[in-house]
Amino acid sequence: MPERILGFSADLFARRRARALESLEDSLLILSSSPPLYRSRDTEHRYRPDSELFYLTGCTQPGVVAVLSGVEAQDRFLLFVPQRDLETELWSGPRLGPEGARERFGADVAFASEELDERLPDLLRLPRRIFFRFGEDPRLEPLVVESLRTARARGARKGEGPRIVEDPGQILDELRLRKDPEELAKIRQATSLTVAGFRDAMAGTRPGMGEWEVESLLESAFRKGGAAGPAFPTIVGSGGNACTLHYSANEHTLDDGELVLLDGGAEVDLYAADVTRTYPVGGRFQAHQRRVYEVVLAAQRAAIDRIRPGSTVDRLHEAAIRVLTDGLLELGVLSGKTDDLLEQKAYDRYFPHQTSHWLGLDVHDVADYARRGRPRVLEEGMVLTVEPGLYFPAVAEEAPGPFTGIGVRIEDDFLVTNSGSESLTGSLPVSMEELEELLAGG
Repeated sequence: MPERILGFSADLFARRRARALESLEDSLLILSSSPPLYRSRDTEHRYRPDSELFYLTGCTQPGVVAVLSGVEAQDRFLLFVPQRDLETELWSGPRLGPEGARERFGADVAFASEELDERLPDLLRLPRRIFFRFGEDPRLEPLVVESLRTARARGARKGEGPRIVEDPGQILDELRLRKDPEELAKIRQATSLTVAGFRDAMAGTRPGMGEWEVESLLESAFRKGGAAGPAFPTIVGSGGNACTLHYSANEHTLDDGELVLLDGGAEVDLYAADVTRTYPVGGRFQAHQRRVYEVVLAAQRAAIDRIRPGSTVDRLHEAAIRVLTDGLLELGVLSGKTDDLLEQKAYDRYFPHQTSHWLGLDVHDVADYARRGRPRVLEEGMVLTVEPGLYFPAVAEEAPGPFTGIGVRIEDDFLVTNSGSESLTGSLPVSMEELEELLAGG
């Protein structure tokens, strides 16, 4: 095998497969690559590999199917890959072919994708359980369904054949949740490039610019630094656009004195960063903007203080919404008692999302936030965001006075350490004084 695959050591993927195989006694795991996506007709989007397939194999090409088997009579790691085809490769780049894929990725055996219909049914005959995700690969689904039908009809006599199909996330989500050192190195690169990009974009923001120009400043910094590009569509929400949580049209012009919410992150070797800053066009926060920003920043700091092994994502959220609710009372947007308002979720009109999400191969990374009805406990090696916000859209039934049209979100990325947390984006200014200094060219 080569020493490295997409910047990762080759034996990293072998270790991951070994951990997955420990959970596959008498079971089979099937993963397929993401299909190419088309903008229109024959024009493709830039290809993005499937995260699960990459995590276990390192494969980054379309048309690949990986099979991991816990059945003793079978090979442990099999690959099905497209055959070499010089005409196709002229248009879309070189292929490895079965033999090249076996050598590169360390498979026990590798076959041409054209043999999938012939060989997969035999592999599906023995396992008691299949880990496979329906709805993603229409070629594989009939083969999996037929294996269940065959086992039901004839497997009882021999006591063999699959009876259960489960989502691969039942095994892989837990493995992906705690980041290994090589993953953390990629996330650190992504967050470092993101911080640099934000500095360029914020410092370059001027009244009269288009939101699309701020997007360009941010993403060009990502590419110049070596990132593949943005990990998700960049949000540049100026004025009232900041109140649309997933706004990404980025088509309006920035007006002097309004706020702009910038939410973006670089992707490095498939690993993501995710950062948000809200700052004033023209360089100075106005009094009513300052009041909202102070509340959101205090909520973020309260949540950050809760990050440590043994805490939970719920506790982070609870800390944030208590500060936000108190702040909404001080702003005069809500009235009543804090505990009553929290019970009523009165804050939800102005803060409708969660405070944190996992971060890794996917910007909203995998793994449940609760297990068996109980909040998941944070552990060393987990990476998550902290991103409270307040949004006062102009279309709200109860217009909140001078705050109408303001949207503020502050987001940073954190690693859970053995004693607390490490901010991966802490070098990016976050206080209003620091932001104003940056915007002034300091």
